[in-house]
Amino acid sequence: MSANLLNTRLPLARLLLIAPFFFWGTAMVAMKDVMPQTSPFFVAGIRLVPAGLLVLAIAAVLGKPQPQTWRAWGWISLFALVDGTLFQGFLVQGLARTGAGLGSVMIDSQPLAVALLAWWLYRERIGLWGWLGLGIGVAGISLIGLPADLVFNLAQNGWSGIDLSNLFRSGLFWMVLAALSMAIGTVMMQQVSRHSDPVVATGWHMILGGLPLFLASGLGETGQWELLTLSDWLNLAYATLFGSAIAYGLFFYFASKGNLTSLSSLTFLTPVFALIFGNLLLEEVLTPLQFGGVGLTLVSIYLVNQRQQLEMLLQRSPVRPHLAVESPSLELPVQVRISEPTVSSESNW
Repeated sequence: MSANLLNTRLPLARLLLIAPFFFWGTAMVAMKDVMPQTSPFFVAGIRLVPAGLLVLAIAAVLGKPQPQTWRAWGWISLFALVDGTLFQGFLVQGLARTGAGLGSVMIDSQPLAVALLAWWLYRERIGLWGWLGLGIGVAGISLIGLPADLVFNLAQNGWSGIDLSNLFRSGLFWMVLAALSMAIGTVMMQQVSRHSDPVVATGWHMILGGLPLFLASGLGETGQWELLTLSDWLNLAYATLFGSAIAYGLFFYFASKGNLTSLSSLTFLTPVFALIFGNLLLEEVLTPLQFGGVGLTLVSIYLVNQRQQLEMLLQRSPVRPHLAVESPSLELPVQVRISEPTVSSESNW
């Protein structure tokens, strides 16, 4: 599959593009009942290390080559630190201090950071329609994830009515760091894939990034699995297999091949899937604001992914005849006379 997969019309290809965000969203629903019975770093580690082993096993079956150079291992290690250890570590620390809604908004706003980094590092063209779509997407996920009273307070009083110190103490700071880590990891993947197979690199980055999280859990956490039931283990298995192994494998494969801004904009779908399946499986009620957020999110994804076509459409749109006004022409006859210069006899030369 190549970069033009992002613009393909094939149904299977479109499903593969959407699959990571579907699995991320549904994995969040599967893990909602697990967190109270376990510890954050344990959940982060178990989502990465087993998933990485599975990805490497699949890569071996497919005959994917292992990294051969120190430069390849260096990029994979840096990738593991940023997108594995730091991202998952910041994420679980933020979730332990803030609500799932605010956390989801912060994490899923990372396409803005990806767009800025891709524009700066790779000169990806975003354009007016792209920036407009990204802004609408952030507004959409805000309506989905933020509490209604906070949204109305922002609309009426702006940021002056929000105590930012409380937000940062509640975990916003960690969520911002998690979003930036994921954005940097997404942009790094194109460099990583130049020195190693992207699927193999994804598997190794999960293992190398997850081991420090297991170490942190062993040193600082207790009672990680004593209270887990069979249902909890099944939820963790789904989050590991589909929410990590398959989702990350597909996402970073596409990140190594396609347009980063267009791909990352699909992250806005993650809270949409979480909201829909939370309503279907957990009987969570969707508010009118959340319905509006879903609509804005879908509009934003369309604008970002079709931004080049929209620009071309506007450039090729003809000017209507009745709007063109012909001004009358006016001809002025002008006579030009050229004469030989004369030299005065009183010249001082």
